[in-house]
Amino acid sequence: MEAESASELPRGAQWQYEPKWDGFRCLLIRDGKRVSMQSKGGRDLVRYFPEVATAASALSADCFILDGELIIRLDQGYSFDALLQRIHPAASRVKRLAVETPATFMAFDLLRSGDADLAALQLAKRRSALEKFSRHHFGRGDPFALSPASRNYAEAKKWLQSVEAGHDGVVAKRLDLAYRSGTRDGMQKIKLMRSADCVVGGFRYGEKKQGRRKLIGSLLLGLYDDAGLLHHVGFTSAIKTSDRSALTEKFEKIASSESFTGKAPGGPSRWSTKRSAEWQAVRPVHVVEVCYDHVSGGRFRHGTKILRWRPDKKPSQCRLDQLQQTSAKLRPRKARENA
Repeated sequence: MEAESASELPRGAQWQYEPKWDGFRCLLIRDGKRVSMQSKGGRDLVRYFPEVATAASALSADCFILDGELIIRLDQGYSFDALLQRIHPAASRVKRLAVETPATFMAFDLLRSGDADLAALQLAKRRSALEKFSRHHFGRGDPFALSPASRNYAEAKKWLQSVEAGHDGVVAKRLDLAYRSGTRDGMQKIKLMRSADCVVGGFRYGEKKQGRRKLIGSLLLGLYDDAGLLHHVGFTSAIKTSDRSALTEKFEKIASSESFTGKAPGGPSRWSTKRSAEWQAVRPVHVVEVCYDHVSGGRFRHGTKILRWRPDKKPSQCRLDQLQQTSAKLRPRKARENA
């Protein structure tokens, strides 16, 4: 079951609200002694999160299907980067990380319990069954938690307006609908969108050409730290086709041998390709305000959208502290806290 993006929270008695966790979506399936963990793309995640699979096999329930999110909490908060580190070919590394940075399975739906197929039931009944399941089978010290849920619009609004590192918005689900696999009409996701003024420190060419001329495909964004170092924090490729030619001419004129003096784009990474590492530095003199939804590891998690150019602002005013996030009073609930 997937979610359709929406700009505003839906309102009405037919909606249930949940935090949108920033992790790996996962169907956790146990059938007797067999445990499988299916990603959104159909990949088996058991080898990457063995501590969760082992704990699932030890639960007193021996047949169930849970829908939820895998997240990892560190001292500084939830970390998506720590999740990415798990997808590694070396079993020894995964085993070590499973001990050092154990994952939590945040359960938000129950599709099967014993012989009962719950997927055809309305969400209101599935949620009640999930809460009962968590009280009976989740315990302190295990990696399972019940994701908060509310039918209160005001509470959901607070979640949306004050997000922490572990979640980046709110999911709204229809209480009167069954679990609708492969559709988006029973579930909406609403993200908190924020803006930041960034320095353009470089660009990458795109696939589109004007005649034989390459045009800019994306702009590389930077922010200064307290020491005056310019760090790469993300990119924007949401550039209007009509603007690409003028921007190409504008930034090619200020091409430079260097720009980012702190963290730079295109660094060594197993996720990088040769093409993704190719970029052209420019003199950091232009400021652009961009819209973004989430920050992870001091970088924009996703691409950003240009809101406006800021010729009125000095590049030195574009500071990293813009990305500091307020903390929401939101935490997962263990089974005994629901009793």
